[in-house]
Amino acid sequence: ASSALGAILAVLASLIIAANALVAIALLCLIQKSGSKGLYFVLNLAVADAMVGFTVLGLVTDEFSQPFYPPQIFCVLRMAFVTSSSAASILSLILVACDRHLAIRKPFHYFQLVTGLRVGVRLVGLWLVAAIIGFLPVLTPGFQKISTSRKCSFFGVFHPTYMLTVFCVGFFPALFLFIYLYCDILKIASVHAQHIREMEHAGLAGDCPPSRTTSDMKAMRTVAVLIGCFTLSWLPFFIASIVQTVCSECLSHKVIENYLWLLGLCNSLLNPLLYSYWQKDMRLQLSQLAAGVKRRVL
Repeated sequence: ASSALGAILAVLASLIIAANALVAIALLCLIQKSGSKGLYFVLNLAVADAMVGFTVLGLVTDEFSQPFYPPQIFCVLRMAFVTSSSAASILSLILVACDRHLAIRKPFHYFQLVTGLRVGVRLVGLWLVAAIIGFLPVLTPGFQKISTSRKCSFFGVFHPTYMLTVFCVGFFPALFLFIYLYCDILKIASVHAQHIREMEHAGLAGDCPPSRTTSDMKAMRTVAVLIGCFTLSWLPFFIASIVQTVCSECLSHKVIENYLWLLGLCNSLLNPLLYSYWQKDMRLQLSQLAAGVKRRVL
């Protein structure tokens, strides 16, 4: 069972790293062409998801090294890196959604608001917050507990108080923020659609650019996909973890860590795949990269 889980983790980590590396290369080419500052948030998401894959590779070695009795500080640091990279991925999703929301709410001031300096400050702040979330048990020994497990795991090294703090302060506010952004984008899009209908009724439809509605729909679709994948991937893990933290006899932590956590990790694989599928510019850039590689090979 340990070898099977290790093989699954190895395949999943390899796919996460490969998919996000490919998307990162395509995004760098797009940024060079368009100069769009908002693409840096998507690039940061790909980097954070790739880091999730690299941290999972460390856990693969544990699975293939059973029996393995690592030191307490070794497990705490390893799981801190896993938690930090996962937190950076979730925070990057929020920044992408906020960027799309800003582009719809203030389209005429978007390029003045999203400058290189502000993007850099937000990204630095994101990684600082992610590091604080992940390494809080390292800085606060009270959030640790003595591990008797033969491998590193969340419930083996992190105290239930820390787990509840992460869930209640991190995950659920992020989910509520996602829902708020989507509802606000939906409201703005409905107002724009009503305005267009009024213009058409008055015979002034030619003065209203159709690209405005298209931009609204693209933003709604992007945020909706991010919310859906984020919720389906992580919500079962967080709910089951809260139940297990409150009632240790209700659910087995092995089921949560071996199955539901894998589902959460799949979000780091779905992000680059879905973003590449839904964004036309990304599809074109990836096809150009594939064509360039094919020409060099042949």
